[in-house]
Amino acid sequence: MEPMKRAQTRWCLALALLLAALLQTAWAVDPPKGWEPRTGDAWVDRQLEDINLYGARYREAFIDELVRYQGAPRDLAQHLLQQGWKPGDLYYACAMAQLIGQPCRNVAAEWTRDHEDGWLGVGKRLGIGPNSSQFRELKRGFVASYERWGRPLELDAELRRAFPDRGKLSK
Repeated sequence: MEPMKRAQTRWCLALALLLAALLQTAWAVDPPKGWEPRTGDAWVDRQLEDINLYGARYREAFIDELVRYQGAPRDLAQHLLQQGWKPGDLYYACAMAQLIGQPCRNVAAEWTRDHEDGWLGVGKRLGIGPNSSQFRELKRGFVASYERWGRPLELDAELRRAFPDRGKLSK
């Protein structure tokens, strides 16, 4: 009887590992639904999801980034996170605000007022279209943040052109 129990336990463990691997593979292609930033750029959307993970795990370092480099007041960042804002949304609001010379609070208020069309809609209302030079600058800002965090970042084709030496080993 004992060998039978061990075989069943091994079989259940193998099945659980297989199911976990399948779910991870499925989520790598199509993340779970529920939070969609809808910036108009799939790469930016993926990075904002990653920032959600980073901000949840390293909350103080994340808030420090917003305060030091995005001009966000610490109390605003803490308050919005406590109110249920996703770190990715907060990062994007503050980065966008910094870029257009507005306080983060103003962009956060715009998002709160109407985000039916995601960040793409908010950006358009604030004068940052998806193919504008400002949007490209906003996107390049992710690279600097990830470098400060020591977090790996896979660049898309546009960013590889903007940062041709990033990721290459120096001789």
